[in-house]
Amino acid sequence: MTPTQGFGARFALPVLTGPAMNPLNTTMIAVALVPIAEATGVTVAQVMWLVAGLYLVSSVGQPACGRLADIYGPRRVYLAGLTATAIGGIVPALWPTFTGVLVARLLIGLGTSAAYPSSMAQISAQSARLRREPPPILLSGLSMAALTSISIGPVLGGLLVHWFGWQSIFLVNVPVAIAVAVMTLRWLPRDDARVAPGTSVARAIDLPGMVLFTLTLTPTLVFLLDIDQHQWWLLAAPALAGPALIWHERRTERPFIDVRMLARNRALSRTYLRFFLSYVGIYLVTYSMTPWFQSARGLDADVTGLMMIPAAVVAFAANLIVARQPRPRRTLIIAAGVPLVGGVLVTAIHTGTPLAWVLAAIALFGIPQGLVSVTNQAVLYRQAPAGQIGTAAGLSRTALQMGAIAASVVIAGAVGDTPTDASLHTVGIVIAAVSAVVLVLVVADPGLRSDVHRVRDARRTRRESRSAQGAPAGSH
Repeated sequence: MTPTQGFGARFALPVLTGPAMNPLNTTMIAVALVPIAEATGVTVAQVMWLVAGLYLVSSVGQPACGRLADIYGPRRVYLAGLTATAIGGIVPALWPTFTGVLVARLLIGLGTSAAYPSSMAQISAQSARLRREPPPILLSGLSMAALTSISIGPVLGGLLVHWFGWQSIFLVNVPVAIAVAVMTLRWLPRDDARVAPGTSVARAIDLPGMVLFTLTLTPTLVFLLDIDQHQWWLLAAPALAGPALIWHERRTERPFIDVRMLARNRALSRTYLRFFLSYVGIYLVTYSMTPWFQSARGLDADVTGLMMIPAAVVAFAANLIVARQPRPRRTLIIAAGVPLVGGVLVTAIHTGTPLAWVLAAIALFGIPQGLVSVTNQAVLYRQAPAGQIGTAAGLSRTALQMGAIAASVVIAGAVGDTPTDASLHTVGIVIAAVSAVVLVLVVADPGLRSDVHRVRDARRTRRESRSAQGAPAGSH
Protein backbone atom coordinates (compact mmCIF):
# COMPACT_ATOMS: atom_id res chain seq x y z
CA MET A 1 0.00 0.00 0.00
CA THR A 2 1.47 3.34 -1.04
CA PRO A 3 1.62 6.23 1.49
CA THR A 4 -1.11 8.13 -0.32
CA GLN A 5 -3.47 5.21 -1.08
CA GLY A 6 -6.88 6.12 0.30
CA PHE A 7 -5.81 9.76 0.47
CA GLY A 8 -5.49 10.32 -3.28
CA ALA A 9 -6.69 13.15 -5.49
CA ARG A 10 -10.39 12.30 -5.26
CA PHE A 11 -10.23 12.39 -1.48
CA ALA A 12 -7.91 15.41 -1.29
CA LEU A 13 -9.65 17.73 -3.75
CA PRO A 14 -12.96 18.25 -1.88
CA VAL A 15 -11.18 18.08 1.50
CA LEU A 16 -8.76 20.87 0.53
CA THR A 17 -11.02 23.10 -1.58
CA GLY A 18 -13.80 23.80 0.93
CA PRO A 19 -11.57 25.09 3.76
CA ALA A 20 -10.15 27.69 1.36
CA MET A 21 -13.54 29.41 1.11
CA ASN A 22 -13.57 30.93 4.60
CA PRO A 23 -10.18 32.68 4.37
CA LEU A 24 -10.91 33.64 0.77
CA ASN A 25 -14.07 35.45 1.85
CA THR A 26 -12.31 37.08 4.78
CA THR A 27 -9.70 38.71 2.53
CA MET A 28 -11.70 39.37 -0.67
CA ILE A 29 -13.83 41.83 1.29
CA ALA A 30 -10.77 43.97 2.13
CA VAL A 31 -10.70 45.71 -1.26
CA ALA A 32 -14.50 45.99 -1.37
CA LEU A 33 -14.96 47.82 1.95
CA VAL A 34 -14.66 51.31 0.45
CA PRO A 35 -16.92 50.57 -2.59
CA ILE A 36 -19.55 48.94 -0.34
CA ALA A 37 -19.42 51.87 2.10
CA GLU A 38 -19.95 54.31 -0.79
CA ALA A 39 -22.74 52.23 -2.35
CA THR A 40 -24.67 51.68 0.90
CA GLY A 41 -24.05 55.07 2.53
CA VAL A 42 -22.07 54.01 5.61
CA THR A 43 -18.66 55.04 6.95
CA VAL A 44 -15.45 53.00 6.79
CA ALA A 45 -15.70 52.40 10.54
CA GLN A 46 -19.28 51.12 10.17
CA VAL A 47 -18.45 48.91 7.19
CA MET A 48 -15.93 47.08 9.40
CA TRP A 49 -18.99 45.25 10.74
CA LEU A 50 -18.83 43.20 7.53
CA VAL A 51 -15.43 41.99 8.70
CA ALA A 52 -16.28 41.57 12.37
CA GLY A 53 -19.70 40.03 11.67
CA LEU A 54 -18.32 37.16 9.62
CA TYR A 55 -15.65 36.50 12.21
CA LEU A 56 -18.18 36.64 15.03
CA VAL A 57 -20.35 34.00 13.38
CA SER A 58 -17.30 31.94 12.45
CA SER A 59 -15.91 32.06 15.98
CA VAL A 60 -19.11 30.38 17.18
CA GLY A 61 -19.66 28.28 14.07
CA GLN A 62 -16.22 26.68 13.78
CA PRO A 63 -16.19 24.81 17.12
CA ALA A 64 -19.92 24.07 16.81
CA CYS A 65 -19.43 22.56 13.36
CA GLY A 66 -16.39 20.69 14.63
CA ARG A 67 -18.47 19.19 17.41
CA LEU A 68 -21.26 18.28 14.96
CA ALA A 69 -18.70 16.69 12.62
CA ASP A 70 -17.31 14.58 15.48
CA ILE A 71 -20.81 13.49 16.51
CA TYR A 72 -22.93 13.29 13.34
CA GLY A 73 -20.22 12.86 10.71
CA PRO A 74 -18.11 15.35 8.74
CA ARG A 75 -19.68 14.69 5.33
CA ARG A 76 -23.17 15.72 6.46
CA VAL A 77 -21.90 18.86 8.20
CA TYR A 78 -19.74 19.78 5.21
CA LEU A 79 -22.69 19.58 2.79
CA ALA A 80 -24.93 21.65 5.07
CA GLY A 81 -22.27 24.35 5.25
CA LEU A 82 -21.84 24.45 1.48
CA THR A 83 -25.59 24.95 1.09
CA ALA A 84 -25.59 27.94 3.47
CA THR A 85 -22.58 29.42 1.65
CA ALA A 86 -24.30 29.23 -1.73
CA ILE A 87 -27.43 30.92 -0.36
CA GLY A 88 -25.33 33.69 1.20
CA GLY A 89 -23.63 34.33 -2.13
CA ILE A 90 -26.95 35.16 -3.80
CA VAL A 91 -28.34 37.54 -1.13
CA PRO A 92 -26.54 40.84 -2.04
CA ALA A 93 -27.66 40.60 -5.67
CA LEU A 94 -31.28 40.47 -4.48
CA TRP A 95 -30.91 42.77 -1.45
CA PRO A 96 -28.17 45.36 -2.23
CA THR A 97 -28.36 47.31 1.04
CA PHE A 98 -25.93 47.32 3.97
CA THR A 99 -28.33 45.11 5.93
CA GLY A 100 -28.53 42.68 3.02
CA VAL A 101 -24.76 42.58 2.68
CA LEU A 102 -24.37 41.97 6.42
CA VAL A 103 -26.89 39.11 6.32
CA ALA A 104 -24.97 37.60 3.40
CA ARG A 105 -21.68 37.82 5.28
CA LEU A 106 -23.23 36.12 8.31
CA LEU A 107 -24.60 33.28 6.16
CA ILE A 108 -21.27 32.83 4.39
CA GLY A 109 -19.45 32.93 7.71
CA LEU A 110 -21.72 30.21 9.12
CA GLY A 111 -21.53 28.07 5.99
CA THR A 112 -17.78 28.23 5.49
CA SER A 113 -17.25 27.53 9.20
CA ALA A 114 -18.16 23.90 8.54
CA ALA A 115 -15.38 23.25 6.03
CA TYR A 116 -12.14 23.21 8.02
CA PRO A 117 -13.24 21.18 11.08
CA SER A 118 -15.18 18.82 8.80
CA SER A 119 -12.12 18.28 6.62
CA MET A 120 -9.89 17.62 9.64
CA ALA A 121 -12.48 15.18 11.01
CA GLN A 122 -12.77 13.54 7.57
CA ILE A 123 -9.00 13.02 7.45
CA SER A 124 -9.03 11.59 10.97
CA ALA A 125 -11.92 9.24 10.10
CA GLN A 126 -10.19 8.05 6.93
CA SER A 127 -7.00 7.49 8.92
CA ALA A 128 -8.89 5.32 11.42
CA ARG A 129 -10.64 3.50 8.58
CA LEU A 130 -7.33 2.66 6.88
CA ARG A 131 -5.48 2.18 10.20
CA ARG A 132 -2.58 4.42 9.24
CA GLU A 133 -1.53 8.03 9.52
CA PRO A 134 -2.47 10.47 6.74
CA PRO A 135 0.40 11.64 4.52
CA PRO A 136 1.99 14.82 5.97
CA ILE A 137 1.51 16.63 2.67
CA LEU A 138 -2.28 16.33 3.07
CA LEU A 139 -2.27 18.16 6.42
CA SER A 140 0.15 20.69 4.98
CA GLY A 141 -2.21 21.02 2.03
CA LEU A 142 -4.96 22.29 4.33
CA SER A 143 -2.71 25.12 5.46
CA MET A 144 -1.51 25.77 1.93
CA ALA A 145 -5.08 25.95 0.63
CA ALA A 146 -6.02 28.46 3.34
CA LEU A 147 -2.82 30.40 2.82
CA THR A 148 -3.29 30.58 -0.93
CA SER A 149 -6.83 31.86 -0.55
CA ILE A 150 -5.77 34.44 2.06
CA SER A 151 -3.02 35.61 -0.27
CA ILE A 152 -5.01 35.77 -3.50
CA GLY A 153 -8.18 37.08 -1.83
CA PRO A 154 -7.34 40.79 -2.17
CA VAL A 155 -6.13 40.28 -5.76
CA LEU A 156 -9.18 38.29 -6.83
CA GLY A 157 -11.50 40.63 -4.93
CA GLY A 158 -9.97 43.68 -6.59
CA LEU A 159 -10.39 42.23 -10.07
CA LEU A 160 -13.97 41.14 -9.39
CA VAL A 161 -14.96 44.52 -7.94
CA HIS A 162 -13.32 46.39 -10.84
CA TRP A 163 -14.87 44.33 -13.63
CA PHE A 164 -18.17 43.09 -12.20
CA GLY A 165 -19.04 45.25 -9.17
CA TRP A 166 -18.82 44.56 -5.46
CA GLN A 167 -21.70 42.04 -5.48
CA SER A 168 -19.49 39.67 -7.50
CA ILE A 169 -17.30 38.86 -4.48
CA PHE A 170 -20.41 37.25 -2.98
CA LEU A 171 -21.73 35.58 -6.14
CA VAL A 172 -18.42 33.82 -6.78
CA ASN A 173 -19.22 31.58 -3.80
CA VAL A 174 -22.18 29.98 -5.57
CA PRO A 175 -20.43 27.97 -8.32
CA VAL A 176 -17.55 27.07 -5.99
CA ALA A 177 -19.91 25.75 -3.29
CA ILE A 178 -21.87 23.72 -5.85
CA ALA A 179 -18.70 22.22 -7.34
CA VAL A 180 -17.33 21.22 -3.91
CA ALA A 181 -20.71 19.73 -2.94
CA VAL A 182 -20.75 17.56 -6.07
CA MET A 183 -17.19 16.34 -5.38
CA THR A 184 -18.10 15.62 -1.76
CA LEU A 185 -21.16 13.57 -2.73
CA ARG A 186 -19.26 11.57 -5.34
CA TRP A 187 -15.83 11.07 -3.78
CA LEU A 188 -15.88 11.31 0.01
CA PRO A 189 -16.87 8.23 2.06
CA ARG A 190 -20.27 8.20 3.70
CA ASP A 191 -20.31 8.99 7.41
CA ASP A 192 -20.24 6.14 9.89
CA ALA A 193 -23.04 5.97 12.46
CA ARG A 194 -21.76 8.10 15.35
CA VAL A 195 -24.65 9.02 17.59
CA ALA A 196 -27.66 7.25 19.02
CA PRO A 197 -30.97 8.04 17.31
CA GLY A 198 -32.94 10.71 19.12
CA THR A 199 -29.92 12.66 20.36
CA SER A 200 -30.81 16.34 20.03
CA VAL A 201 -28.62 18.77 18.12
CA ALA A 202 -28.98 21.31 20.95
CA ARG A 203 -27.49 18.85 23.42
CA ALA A 204 -24.80 17.69 21.01
CA ILE A 205 -23.46 21.20 20.35
CA ASP A 206 -24.10 22.62 23.86
CA LEU A 207 -26.60 25.30 22.83
CA PRO A 208 -26.53 27.04 26.25
CA GLY A 209 -22.75 27.33 25.98
CA MET A 210 -23.03 28.81 22.48
CA VAL A 211 -25.59 31.36 23.69
CA LEU A 212 -23.44 32.37 26.67
CA PHE A 213 -20.36 32.66 24.43
CA THR A 214 -22.30 34.87 22.00
CA LEU A 215 -23.66 37.02 24.85
CA THR A 216 -20.11 37.44 26.11
CA LEU A 217 -18.56 38.32 22.76
CA THR A 218 -21.20 40.28 20.82
CA PRO A 219 -21.89 43.17 23.26
CA THR A 220 -18.15 43.50 23.85
CA LEU A 221 -17.59 43.74 20.10
CA VAL A 222 -20.39 46.31 19.66
CA PHE A 223 -18.90 48.40 22.46
CA LEU A 224 -15.37 48.27 21.05
CA LEU A 225 -16.35 48.99 17.43
CA ASP A 226 -18.27 52.10 18.58
CA ILE A 227 -16.12 52.93 21.58
CA ASP A 228 -16.42 56.68 21.00
CA GLN A 229 -20.16 56.37 21.82
CA HIS A 230 -19.29 55.35 25.43
CA GLN A 231 -22.07 52.73 25.61
CA TRP A 232 -20.84 51.31 28.91
CA TRP A 233 -24.14 49.59 29.61
CA LEU A 234 -23.28 47.06 26.88
CA LEU A 235 -20.60 45.57 29.13
CA ALA A 236 -23.19 44.40 31.66
CA ALA A 237 -24.09 41.36 29.54
CA PRO A 238 -20.52 40.02 29.13
CA ALA A 239 -19.80 40.75 32.81
CA LEU A 240 -22.58 38.30 33.69
CA ALA A 241 -22.37 35.90 30.74
CA GLY A 242 -18.58 35.41 30.89
CA PRO A 243 -18.42 33.86 34.38
CA ALA A 244 -21.64 31.95 33.66
CA LEU A 245 -20.03 30.51 30.51
CA ILE A 246 -17.02 29.21 32.45
CA TRP A 247 -19.25 27.78 35.21
CA HIS A 248 -21.51 26.04 32.68
CA GLU A 249 -18.69 24.68 30.50
CA ARG A 250 -16.93 23.12 33.49
CA ARG A 251 -20.05 21.12 34.36
CA THR A 252 -21.69 20.13 31.09
CA GLU A 253 -21.07 16.74 29.48
CA ARG A 254 -20.42 18.06 25.95
CA PRO A 255 -19.05 21.60 26.39
CA PHE A 256 -18.98 24.08 23.51
CA ILE A 257 -15.56 25.24 24.75
CA ASP A 258 -13.96 22.46 26.75
CA VAL A 259 -12.36 24.56 29.50
CA ARG A 260 -11.45 21.40 31.41
CA MET A 261 -9.46 20.11 28.44
CA LEU A 262 -7.79 23.51 27.99
CA ALA A 263 -6.85 23.57 31.68
CA ARG A 264 -5.39 20.06 31.46
CA ASN A 265 -3.76 20.46 28.06
CA ARG A 266 -1.65 23.57 28.62
CA ALA A 267 0.36 22.97 25.45
CA LEU A 268 -2.81 23.05 23.32
CA SER A 269 -3.97 26.22 25.10
CA ARG A 270 -0.67 27.89 24.25
CA THR A 271 -1.10 26.87 20.62
CA TYR A 272 -4.51 28.58 20.55
CA LEU A 273 -2.99 31.71 22.09
CA ARG A 274 -0.31 31.76 19.37
CA PHE A 275 -2.99 31.38 16.70
CA PHE A 276 -4.90 34.33 18.15
CA LEU A 277 -2.02 36.77 18.53
CA SER A 278 -0.33 35.84 15.25
CA TYR A 279 -3.49 36.46 13.27
CA VAL A 280 -4.10 39.79 14.99
CA GLY A 281 -0.92 40.96 13.27
CA ILE A 282 -1.63 39.25 9.94
CA TYR A 283 -5.13 40.70 9.60
CA LEU A 284 -4.05 44.14 10.79
CA VAL A 285 -1.85 44.33 7.70
CA THR A 286 -4.56 43.19 5.29
CA TYR A 287 -7.36 45.37 6.65
CA SER A 288 -5.27 48.50 7.20
CA MET A 289 -3.20 48.60 4.01
CA THR A 290 -6.02 48.08 1.51
CA PRO A 291 -8.24 51.00 2.67
CA TRP A 292 -5.11 53.15 3.03
CA PHE A 293 -4.12 52.43 -0.59
CA GLN A 294 -7.61 53.37 -1.78
CA SER A 295 -8.29 56.43 0.41
CA ALA A 296 -4.86 57.89 1.18
CA ARG A 297 -3.09 57.05 -2.10
CA GLY A 298 -6.17 57.06 -4.36
CA LEU A 299 -5.68 53.63 -5.96
CA ASP A 300 -8.56 51.71 -7.56
CA ALA A 301 -9.75 48.41 -6.10
CA ASP A 302 -8.07 46.25 -8.77
CA VAL A 303 -4.72 48.02 -8.38
CA THR A 304 -5.02 47.82 -4.59
CA GLY A 305 -5.48 44.06 -4.84
CA LEU A 306 -2.31 43.81 -6.91
CA MET A 307 -0.40 45.60 -4.14
CA MET A 308 -0.83 42.51 -1.97
CA ILE A 309 0.83 40.16 -4.50
CA PRO A 310 4.35 40.46 -2.98
CA ALA A 311 3.04 39.14 0.35
CA ALA A 312 1.20 36.34 -1.46
CA VAL A 313 4.32 35.22 -3.34
CA VAL A 314 6.52 35.29 -0.23
CA ALA A 315 3.84 33.49 1.81
CA PHE A 316 3.54 30.69 -0.73
CA ALA A 317 7.31 30.25 -0.90
CA ALA A 318 7.62 30.21 2.89
CA ASN A 319 4.85 27.64 3.17
CA LEU A 320 6.46 25.33 0.63
CA ILE A 321 9.74 25.43 2.53
CA VAL A 322 8.24 24.25 5.83
CA ALA A 323 5.29 22.18 4.55
CA ARG A 324 6.96 18.76 4.49
CA GLN A 325 9.09 18.96 7.64
CA PRO A 326 8.07 21.87 9.86
CA ARG A 327 10.39 22.65 12.78
CA PRO A 328 7.93 24.30 15.16
CA ARG A 329 10.11 26.33 17.49
CA ARG A 330 12.54 27.71 14.92
CA THR A 331 9.77 28.40 12.42
CA LEU A 332 7.56 30.20 14.95
CA ILE A 333 10.47 32.36 16.15
CA ILE A 334 10.94 33.55 12.57
CA ALA A 335 7.17 34.00 12.16
CA ALA A 336 7.11 36.32 15.20
CA GLY A 337 10.39 38.17 14.62
CA VAL A 338 9.76 39.20 11.00
CA PRO A 339 6.43 41.02 11.60
CA LEU A 340 8.01 42.78 14.57
CA VAL A 341 10.44 44.35 12.09
CA GLY A 342 7.62 44.84 9.59
CA GLY A 343 5.48 46.69 12.13
CA VAL A 344 8.33 49.12 12.78
CA LEU A 345 8.67 49.70 9.02
CA VAL A 346 4.94 50.42 8.72
CA THR A 347 5.34 53.31 11.18
CA ALA A 348 7.69 54.96 8.66
CA ILE A 349 5.34 54.67 5.65
CA HIS A 350 3.47 57.76 4.41
CA THR A 351 1.69 58.84 1.24
CA GLY A 352 4.96 60.11 -0.23
CA THR A 353 6.89 56.87 0.37
CA PRO A 354 8.06 55.28 -2.92
CA LEU A 355 5.75 52.42 -3.83
CA ALA A 356 8.66 49.98 -4.07
CA TRP A 357 9.48 50.51 -0.39
CA VAL A 358 5.84 50.04 0.59
CA LEU A 359 5.65 46.79 -1.38
CA ALA A 360 8.88 45.56 0.22
CA ALA A 361 7.42 46.18 3.68
CA ILE A 362 4.20 44.36 2.73
CA ALA A 363 6.22 41.42 1.36
CA LEU A 364 7.78 40.87 4.79
CA PHE A 365 4.35 40.00 6.18
CA GLY A 366 4.09 37.13 3.72
CA ILE A 367 6.60 35.23 5.88
CA PRO A 368 4.33 34.89 8.95
CA GLN A 369 1.37 34.21 6.64
CA GLY A 370 3.25 31.26 5.20
CA LEU A 371 4.63 29.90 8.45
CA VAL A 372 2.06 30.41 11.21
CA SER A 373 -0.81 28.23 10.05
CA VAL A 374 1.04 25.16 8.78
CA THR A 375 3.35 25.04 11.81
CA ASN A 376 0.70 25.54 14.48
CA GLN A 377 -1.60 23.10 12.67
CA ALA A 378 1.06 20.38 12.76
CA VAL A 379 1.55 21.04 16.49
CA LEU A 380 -2.22 21.00 17.11
CA TYR A 381 -2.74 17.68 15.30
CA ARG A 382 -0.23 16.10 17.70
CA GLN A 383 -1.62 17.81 20.82
CA ALA A 384 -5.37 17.29 20.27
CA PRO A 385 -7.06 14.51 22.30
CA ALA A 386 -8.02 11.35 20.41
CA GLY A 387 -11.52 11.52 18.96
CA GLN A 388 -11.72 15.31 19.33
CA ILE A 389 -9.72 16.48 16.33
CA GLY A 390 -12.77 18.15 14.73
CA THR A 391 -13.55 20.06 17.92
CA ALA A 392 -9.90 21.00 18.47
CA ALA A 393 -9.56 22.16 14.86
CA GLY A 394 -12.73 24.23 15.20
CA LEU A 395 -11.38 25.92 18.33
CA SER A 396 -8.14 26.74 16.52
CA ARG A 397 -10.17 28.53 13.89
CA THR A 398 -12.09 30.32 16.66
CA ALA A 399 -8.75 31.60 17.94
CA LEU A 400 -7.96 32.77 14.42
CA GLN A 401 -11.36 34.47 14.07
CA MET A 402 -10.92 36.18 17.42
CA GLY A 403 -7.61 37.53 16.16
CA ALA A 404 -9.34 38.96 13.12
CA ILE A 405 -12.07 40.47 15.32
CA ALA A 406 -9.41 42.11 17.49
CA ALA A 407 -7.73 43.45 14.34
CA SER A 408 -11.02 44.94 13.09
CA VAL A 409 -11.55 46.62 16.47
CA VAL A 410 -8.06 48.15 16.36
CA ILE A 411 -8.59 49.39 12.81
CA ALA A 412 -12.05 50.82 13.56
CA GLY A 413 -10.57 52.74 16.49
CA ALA A 414 -7.46 53.89 14.65
CA VAL A 415 -8.99 54.73 11.28
CA GLY A 416 -12.36 56.25 12.15
CA ASP A 417 -14.04 57.59 9.01
CA THR A 418 -10.96 57.96 6.76
CA PRO A 419 -7.62 56.10 6.65
CA THR A 420 -4.59 58.39 7.09
CA ASP A 421 -0.84 58.08 7.54
CA ALA A 422 -1.28 58.58 11.29
CA SER A 423 -3.81 55.74 11.55
CA LEU A 424 -1.48 53.45 9.60
CA HIS A 425 1.36 54.29 11.98
CA THR A 426 -0.84 53.39 14.96
CA VAL A 427 -1.56 50.03 13.37
CA GLY A 428 2.18 49.49 12.81
CA ILE A 429 2.90 50.06 16.50
CA VAL A 430 0.23 47.51 17.47
CA ILE A 431 1.64 44.96 15.01
CA ALA A 432 5.14 45.35 16.46
CA ALA A 433 3.87 45.07 20.04
CA VAL A 434 1.77 41.96 19.36
CA SER A 435 4.64 40.31 17.48
CA ALA A 436 6.97 40.97 20.42
CA VAL A 437 4.54 39.20 22.75
CA VAL A 438 4.31 36.20 20.39
CA LEU A 439 8.10 36.02 20.19
CA VAL A 440 8.38 35.85 23.99
CA LEU A 441 5.66 33.17 24.16
CA VAL A 442 7.39 30.99 21.56
CA VAL A 443 10.83 31.25 23.15
CA ALA A 444 9.43 30.46 26.61
CA ASP A 445 7.14 27.56 25.55
CA PRO A 446 8.49 24.29 27.05
CA GLY A 447 6.41 22.21 24.64
CA LEU A 448 8.13 23.77 21.65
CA ARG A 449 11.54 23.29 23.24
CA SER A 450 10.80 19.57 23.48
CA ASP A 451 10.06 19.58 19.74
CA VAL A 452 13.70 20.50 19.13
CA HIS A 453 14.77 17.24 20.78
CA ARG A 454 12.06 15.31 18.93
CA VAL A 455 13.36 16.55 15.56
CA ARG A 456 16.95 15.69 16.53
CA ASP A 457 15.91 12.18 17.61
CA ALA A 458 14.03 11.66 14.34
CA ARG A 459 17.09 12.73 12.35
CA ARG A 460 19.34 10.43 14.37
CA THR A 461 16.94 7.51 13.81
CA ARG A 462 16.87 8.12 10.05
CA ARG A 463 20.68 8.30 9.89
CA GLU A 464 21.04 5.08 11.89
CA SER A 465 18.45 3.38 9.68
CA ARG A 466 20.29 4.40 6.51
CA SER A 467 23.60 3.26 8.02
CA ALA A 468 22.11 -0.11 8.96
CA GLN A 469 20.66 -0.59 5.48
CA GLY A 470 23.99 0.25 3.89
CA ALA A 471 26.05 -2.02 6.19
CA PRO A 472 27.43 -5.27 4.70
CA ALA A 473 25.75 -8.53 5.63
CA GLY A 474 27.12 -10.08 8.77
CA SER A 475 28.56 -6.80 10.06
CA HIS A 476 26.15 -6.92 12.99
